[in-house]
Amino acid sequence: MCYLGAHLMPDQLSSDLASLKIDRSVRPKGKSPIAVVATVLLALGAAGAAYRFGVPYLEAAVFKTEVEVTEVITISPAQASVELTSTGYVVAQALSSVATKVAGKVKAQHVKQGSKVKAGDLLLEIDTADQKAAIASADSQAAAARARVMTAKANLLDAEQQTRRAQSLSEVGIGPKGATEDLLAKSASLKAEVQAAEAEAKAEEALSAALRVNLTSYSVIAPISGTVLNKPPQVGEFVGPQPAGIAIDMGGVQIADFTTLMVETDVPEQRLAQVKMGSPCEIVLDAFPSQRYRGKATEVTPKVNRVKATVTVKVAFVDDNEGVLPDMAARVSFLTGELDKDAMKMPPKTVVPGNAVADVQGSKVVYRIEGGVVRRTTVTLGPAVGTGFEVLSGVSSGTKIVSSPPAGLADGQRIKERNAP
Repeated sequence: MCYLGAHLMPDQLSSDLASLKIDRSVRPKGKSPIAVVATVLLALGAAGAAYRFGVPYLEAAVFKTEVEVTEVITISPAQASVELTSTGYVVAQALSSVATKVAGKVKAQHVKQGSKVKAGDLLLEIDTADQKAAIASADSQAAAARARVMTAKANLLDAEQQTRRAQSLSEVGIGPKGATEDLLAKSASLKAEVQAAEAEAKAEEALSAALRVNLTSYSVIAPISGTVLNKPPQVGEFVGPQPAGIAIDMGGVQIADFTTLMVETDVPEQRLAQVKMGSPCEIVLDAFPSQRYRGKATEVTPKVNRVKATVTVKVAFVDDNEGVLPDMAARVSFLTGELDKDAMKMPPKTVVPGNAVADVQGSKVVYRIEGGVVRRTTVTLGPAVGTGFEVLSGVSSGTKIVSSPPAGLADGQRIKERNAP
């Protein structure tokens, strides 16, 4: 029995050890090395593409690209002779604000806003009922004063007659001398009463005359010829004299003579030497950007604005200024040579700088700036004008665009204007 057990134990051990042997002929389950390498390469390619395309998109969405900014401009035939350009406003040199001298309600309105009037025309009538009542009262008091004068003169005449009679009786010894003296004193008193009554009557008559003269103050008369600028007070509105130093509108009529319209433009002090009196100018109004007017520098105001370091120069219209209104914004170009009418008839050109134009998929585009964002806009270009091109469609004069747009600038990308605060 012992022998048999000893023989079985080594065999069992050998069997167990054999079961632990690794069979290297069988490959482990999983990806092959080639598949692993391919997976790694794909991951690296995806990361590179994300960096190549995602980072610029992230920068465009989050960070602002700094760009140079230019502008689409309008160039006229006079542009070549422009020496200095400045801005200003149209101002009427003959301007009158007329108001009533007295307070009252408007009884009649004879003009309206935009009416053309001549000097001396009646503009407004103020209710005169109270004034006429005051005149009637003064007339009554003057009549009463004149009646008192007549009474005083009659009393004086009677006293003088009694005095002469008493003197005659006294001279023949019939009447007492004391009576004569009393009558002489009474006559002197009555003379003083007559003088006082006459002075009172003159005062009442003067008051009545003054009230009648003041009656003309109830009519508002045009002091100059021109056009009514404001809306005059309506019937029934209360108007009054304009208080000195107070900007409250008490009701009046403002008249401007349009034949005296000029452009008052602010010229930098350091460039005032370029402005010569009588030199030709070109005037362009913001209201009519395609129309140009010939002008002439006529006056330099004798005052410098220390805050802005500018001097106001007045430029007169040479040709008809039909349609021009006061306070219109204007741009004045001071020229080195006179403009002829044929040149003035040539239409201005809208020009875009050449460095602002880019080629995108065979189209000419510019990048407009709207609220800190660029908008890619296709434009149609005409002939070259200097270093730029005439724009036939796409953008208009005054449009802000990107100058020398950087590569990769995308539509809708946020930007920051260079040198902007």
